[in-house]
Amino acid sequence: MEKSISIEAKRFKQVREEQNYTQHSFAELLQIGSTTADIERGKTKLSGKAVMELLHQFNINPLWLFGNSFNQYLDVNNGNVSPKVVSIDKHEKETILLVNQKAAAGYPHNVQDVGWYDTLPAFNIPLPEYRNATYRGFQVEGDSMLPNIRPNEWVLGKAVSNISEASDSRIYIVVLHDSVLVKKLQKITNAPNKVRLISLNPEYLPINVEVKNIQELWQVNSKLSFGVDEPSETTLFKQLQQSMEELKGQINNLKQ
Repeated sequence: MEKSISIEAKRFKQVREEQNYTQHSFAELLQIGSTTADIERGKTKLSGKAVMELLHQFNINPLWLFGNSFNQYLDVNNGNVSPKVVSIDKHEKETILLVNQKAAAGYPHNVQDVGWYDTLPAFNIPLPEYRNATYRGFQVEGDSMLPNIRPNEWVLGKAVSNISEASDSRIYIVVLHDSVLVKKLQKITNAPNKVRLISLNPEYLPINVEVKNIQELWQVNSKLSFGVDEPSETTLFKQLQQSMEELKGQINNLKQ
């Protein structure tokens, strides 16, 4: 009689398939040999190392793995992405710090250095929209968020305390361990330990990042623009079209 396959073997296979790994590549990732075939067939027991790697790599709940819980995932890092330092003025009111492109390069490495923040300019906006919350301004580098956000513009972000509070398809300032990005955020259904960062400019491909690599998250709710009287390329194109149509009309009148 054929031996029945254990629930942990079935769920182990389920995780592998959900994450789109082959048996060979999954074994390499978990450092448990050359293939996961014997585990999935029930010939080899699931080792403690494999269980710990599943928890570390994908937040897989060990209790779920062995059939003792309905929750497949555990939030190991608690998704904490709140500001590590806040700034206050002499009246003990929070100020808005401005991080230009040059400062942004060092921001991830100084995110907990109170003294470093003293080098940044700070100001207040006396509007009700900026009360009862922590805000920070970042200067945008590059054209990945065109046409909504242009290079060198400033975006103001409201602090997010936990990744669970982030909303799909909103634009965020994402502070990673090595960079500061302004992207549209999208949660990944079958991988709660990861999020997808999307550029508005179609020339840039989406990137997936692990939640544990996000130090801070700021939801963009406003921006500072300069040169607002400058006509956009779209406006210029429409003006050119209109001029061409007028010229065509004048030529047709001459022919008549």
